[in-house]
This record gives sequence, C-alpha cells and structure tokens, in this order.
Amino acid sequence: MADTPVLAMSGISKRFGAVEALADVGLDVYPGEVVALVGDNGAGKSTLIKVIAGVNPADSGEIRWQGRPVQITKPADATGLGIATVYQDLALCDNLDVVANLYLGRELTRSLVIDEIAMERRARELLVSLSVKIPSVRLPAAGLSGGQRQSVAIARSLLGDPKLVLLDEPTAALGVAQTAEVLDLIERLKQRGLGVLLISHNLADVKAVADRVVVLRLGRNAGIFDQRRTSQEEIVQAITGALDNAVTRRRARSAATGGGGLAGAPEPGATATGATEPGSTPAGSTGPGSPASGSGPGGTGGPAGTGGPAGTDGGADSPKPEERT
Repeated sequence: MADTPVLAMSGISKRFGAVEALADVGLDVYPGEVVALVGDNGAGKSTLIKVIAGVNPADSGEIRWQGRPVQITKPADATGLGIATVYQDLALCDNLDVVANLYLGRELTRSLVIDEIAMERRARELLVSLSVKIPSVRLPAAGLSGGQRQSVAIARSLLGDPKLVLLDEPTAALGVAQTAEVLDLIERLKQRGLGVLLISHNLADVKAVADRVVVLRLGRNAGIFDQRRTSQEEIVQAITGALDNAVTRRRARSAATGGGGLAGAPEPGATATGATEPGSTPAGSTGPGSPASGSGPGGTGGPAGTGGPAGTDGGADSPKPEERT
C-alpha cells in the first residue's frame, strides 16, 4: 500500500439550513484499499459521498488529493481529479444495449460518425478484464440481472481511468449469487490499484472485502477500525452508539480499576454486610439458654418476636396453653 493516501479529508462540515449533516468528519483512502463507510440511516454517509463527488460541496474542511490540497466544488472537479461515482440507482437506460450504456455521453467517433465497432470491441475487452459475465454486449440493459447491471455500472465508471471509485450500496437489492459477483468485482478493482470507498449496510459484505471500516453516527466520526482486527459486535456498537453510553463507560472504568463485578457486590467467598457465618450467633444475641436468646422452657429459639406476639419469647411470661386463643 502506498504511503500517501489518494484521498485525505479532515474537518469536513456541511449544513443544510438548521440541520448539521456533517461535523468535523475525517477520512482517508489509499491506493489498492477498500474502505467501507457504514452507519445508520441519517448518519451522513450519502452526504459525505456527495461532498467527495462535488454534488454538495463542503462548507468547511480540507480535502487533499494525492498529498496536495484541492477544491471540489462541482462534479467536473471530481471527475477531473479521477473520482468516479456509482450511485445506487445505477442510471442505466433499459432500452439501450450494454455498449450504448457504457459509452453514453462519451461515444467514440470517427470522421464525425459514432464508431460502433470500436466501442463494441473496447466494451468487450473491459468486461473481460473485469471477469464480468454477460451473454452479449448488444443485450439491452432491461434483460440483465441485478448483478450484471451493477457490474455494467461499475465498468462504465472505469472508462475515465479513475483512481478512486465511490460505490453507494452496490449490493443492496441483489441476491446471494449476484452479490458474490459484485464483491468479486470490487476485489478486482483493488487488485488494479484503485482506491474504493464502499457504502454498505451489510456488514457481511464489509467483512468480505473491506480493509478498514469508517463509522459515521449523527454526522460525526464514531470510529475507524481495521476490519481484520475488529469484531462485528464492535462495529455495531459504534454504529448504534453503544460504545458511548453510561453502562459501557461504567464497565470500562470497572475493568480499568480491576473490578469485574457489580459495584458493592461481595467478592466470592466473602460475607455480605449484616450476614452471619453458618453456626454463629447474630449480633446482639446471647448464647443458648439465656433469657435474651429467645429460648427457654418450651421456647421457640428464633429471633426476638418469632413464635408469638412481639415481646413474647416462650419464657416464663408466656401465657399458659389454656389461656391462648
């Protein structure tokens, strides 16, 4: 992995009126690395992607591209730097074939005429290099499966020779087999040395392809994790805020001070305050046979007040049997 990130962001903030969508967010992506951007709905993931893509420029913060500061104020700025974005809606035209969808808006021409032969040849070469399996490049997009449509959209993003690819929920509406195809394609992008920023709610997909995981919560950084050294539970805790609640902080303090149990609980084998050892005499009581012990001729031998009304203990002052009612 290169020493300099292809994209480095720090202090990124974005407001929409009174709503603070992003607050002091930081992020970096290295060449040949897949970074997963995760978080609950409303965490700011899509807003951050649009900041990088130039759709919604940041209000403040710094963006560095391959080590140098840059300004991204419109989509053309991002495209010129080498940033390609594949949105969740894919933006494919169902009535056009694969070749036309790949080159839509950037058709190859020869003598002012669209060069269909060159576009078809290059489209086939691109799809083969990415191991995308499509019956024919002349098949309309409407006849493709969900995984094939996603693969075509990702392949189209590579025509501009980007250095960073942004993928917004690429497996959201796919089945198991189609998801596997897209994840394999993401791995191939990584092998080509591209940086990949992947938005996903599926932590199984994240675990399959991501090198690092960036968690956003309420528009702020909630953690950056090395996926190989982090459990799924830790990531979920960061997403939900469980790492920053009173119970978790109390447990962390208890672990730091060497205490593992509940506050005030006795150690194993210890006697709780007010309890007596087996066979011992309760505090304040005297031995057997004494007047205060509650045991005498015919007495019950229990704590004071048991076996009869308060103040009776089965001793000389107890009522005779014939007097009991």
